[in-house]
Amino acid sequence: QLFHQIGNAVANRFWAANVPPSEAIAPTSGSRERRRFLVAKYREGKYRRYHPLFGNQEELDRALCAAVTTSDLAETQALLFCGAAVTCATGDPRCPSPLALAERSGQRLQMEFLLHNKTSGPPRLGWWVTLGWPERAGLPSTILCRAEFSRRWCTLQDGVLSYYENDRNAVPNGEIKVEEIVCLVNNPPHAHGSPFPPSRRMESTFEVYIESERLYLFGLESPDSAREWLKSIAKSFVHPRAEELLALDFERIGRLHYKGGLSLERAKEGWFALAGSALHVCFEDSERQEPLQLRKLQELCACPCPSLGGRGGGGVPPNPAPSSWAGLAGRTLYIQGERKLDFLGWVHAIQKAAGSAGDTLSEQQLTESDVPLLVDRCIDYITQCGLTSEGIYRKSGQNSKTTSLLEMLRRDARSVRLKEGEHQVDDVANTLKRFFRDLGDGLFTGRWGQDWLRATALEDEEAKIDEYRRLLGTLPTVNRATLKALINHLFRVQRFSGENQMNTHNLAIVFGPTLFQTDGKDYKAGRVVEDLISHYVKIFNVNDQEMKKQQDEIMAIMKMREAASSGTQQAGDFICTVYLEEKKTEAEQHVKIPATMTAEELTFEILDRRKIVMKEKDYWSCFEVNEREEA
Repeated sequence: QLFHQIGNAVANRFWAANVPPSEAIAPTSGSRERRRFLVAKYREGKYRRYHPLFGNQEELDRALCAAVTTSDLAETQALLFCGAAVTCATGDPRCPSPLALAERSGQRLQMEFLLHNKTSGPPRLGWWVTLGWPERAGLPSTILCRAEFSRRWCTLQDGVLSYYENDRNAVPNGEIKVEEIVCLVNNPPHAHGSPFPPSRRMESTFEVYIESERLYLFGLESPDSAREWLKSIAKSFVHPRAEELLALDFERIGRLHYKGGLSLERAKEGWFALAGSALHVCFEDSERQEPLQLRKLQELCACPCPSLGGRGGGGVPPNPAPSSWAGLAGRTLYIQGERKLDFLGWVHAIQKAAGSAGDTLSEQQLTESDVPLLVDRCIDYITQCGLTSEGIYRKSGQNSKTTSLLEMLRRDARSVRLKEGEHQVDDVANTLKRFFRDLGDGLFTGRWGQDWLRATALEDEEAKIDEYRRLLGTLPTVNRATLKALINHLFRVQRFSGENQMNTHNLAIVFGPTLFQTDGKDYKAGRVVEDLISHYVKIFNVNDQEMKKQQDEIMAIMKMREAASSGTQQAGDFICTVYLEEKKTEAEQHVKIPATMTAEELTFEILDRRKIVMKEKDYWSCFEVNEREEA
């Protein structure tokens, strides 16, 4: 039964998916050619169809656990021979292995397949090679000293990366033309070592993707040698106008198509390099590379879309090329891949780099003003829905809801939308407090925290304000921006103390121990917060325009609350910032928008406020702009 289900036809769709015509065998092929072909096909996995999750051990294992509970043997085959572990942990104590999962699901053929492959390791990925610099000057070449690996001698010369059986062979086993390379990936240490026994693991590996949807994996024992080879190969295929990218400590570099700006009709070719949380791009019409801070994206989405037409003309192929788009400040950038194999790697890497990476402030997803998106989301919600809530920040929300919300925001604050009715004010307030209490290195930092506490001993008020301002300047950029945003918010909260019962002193009692991460016994922590709120304008150099903007927002919120309490507010009223002609602080107005207000009424409201008289043949239009600043 197993043979009928996964016979030659099914097997070859995986094992022989990428056989080049020059290496295929024919009925007339001799035994030597057939042996070479079978070794390359099954032992080395040279021609196989790579699974989309290839290279991600955790995801491969998780997918295998799901596949064995179904009748899809082809998927199980692809997962196993692209690196999934037959004996991986399932996380289910009742069914600790994929075999046990298959048995519980009644999948007898899956059980049979797993048993046959219980002792099989994945085939060697591409060519396992150690690379090094020769002692003599000249082109890089290599010899592997460990017998457990397939040893290859490699050279990079005249735009061709060739690999030989050994250094005495004149004819290469194969070669890669650098003009065919579309992407290089520098893997983290031991990224591809887990499926292999210790004697066969390589510390450093890098991947080479070419236009024909082929992937070559090279392994080395020295990270420095890997970096040198990677730089040499990159220099040989990256366009001269993108040479700036070679100076970066990149994780991934290659060419992709993109659309952006005012022209979305034609996709252009650009060069991209991912380094840390920044995506560096050399656009087609620019001579300098531009770094895009991925943690500051307003939105990130991966989706299928029509691919580019071929060289001979337009048209959409049967299988659309994947694409992704990133919402940046003031624009949207569409990135498109022609080849699924390397582009899925780009999508995964960009998504990972755009997420939060740790528990310190600088590792969070950020707004354009360097405030963690998690903090911005919570403050914005409480400003809209909780300024008049009695005991705000003093009352505790439900612990389970706080934990769940904090986990979601930490994982990807960009995708979380806090909505009235779905989220309770006290739960959101408690989430914000817990974030600061658990923050790695704290808001005031371990280095400067004690200096802030000592500043409270200064008796002269002006001297103390000066010291606070000095200490503010010592904080990292993200910490400084976050502190200003939080104190600005608390300054607003205490303006509503008549309703919420949270004056400056009460807020300081709550936030002092939270921000300094203390047990609450040291009164100086609360004193610092109280001073920062009381002297907010001086310490943070808040100018008249900022104060007026804040006053307008507070007044608008108060009017809305008064209307709501008197029963005169109509359902759907909300506060909106409207800009006149251009997005500048001096051109903005905060307006209460009733559900029944039309665009014409809103336009006349703004013109009336700015005392602009309508003249004959004057035409004014009103546009709604979404979060990605698209009208």
